[in-house]
Amino acid sequence: MPWYVSLPVTLAVILALFLAMGNLGWLPGIPNPFGEKTVDRSQPAVLKSVQNMSRYNAATGDFQVIVDLANEAKFLPSAILGSRSLYVGSGSVEAYVDLGKLGADSVKVSEDRRTASITIPHAQLAGAALDVKRSYMYSHERGLFDRLGDLFSDSTAEDQHKVEVLAVQKIDKAAKDTGLTATAETNTKAMLTGLLTSLGFTQVTVTVA
Repeated sequence: MPWYVSLPVTLAVILALFLAMGNLGWLPGIPNPFGEKTVDRSQPAVLKSVQNMSRYNAATGDFQVIVDLANEAKFLPSAILGSRSLYVGSGSVEAYVDLGKLGADSVKVSEDRRTASITIPHAQLAGAALDVKRSYMYSHERGLFDRLGDLFSDSTAEDQHKVEVLAVQKIDKAAKDTGLTATAETNTKAMLTGLLTSLGFTQVTVTVA
């Protein structure tokens, strides 16, 4: 083999061995040429608005739901065209009483300031808050054509968004089927009764209307 051919081949082999040994950690004094590091180039959070809150968060429910979402073709097997996502979603829903809706006639106090009656509105449910730290994609299966399509467009993020939205909807529905609002109303009654009793009222009546 001529020297002008053997020399580049020899140098290439030596370089390949050097890189392989560095990647395997056999050269502790030399950093790994294939090592990766995480760089956070995100912009700082921007405050968009501030809202005054007048509601009392009286109860919180923690929920977990398993979302099984499949996109199936009519005439092709799922191994060829289609996708299926199994997603474990964890989130919470708060039940609150909006004390800002108390009108002038909602609070009645006796002249001797010993008896008080308060009428509060019914409790409401806030929107479900998905906990991304406890939620995860358990499995994500895609057909052959779908995987080929990922070469031109990334649909994984879209599928992730779909299951997250569906998980929030299911958690909201589950919260409505529980007695979370009743618990919130009971807790609000106890809070107001204890507060007014500490202020010197001997008889406190809290009703929900």
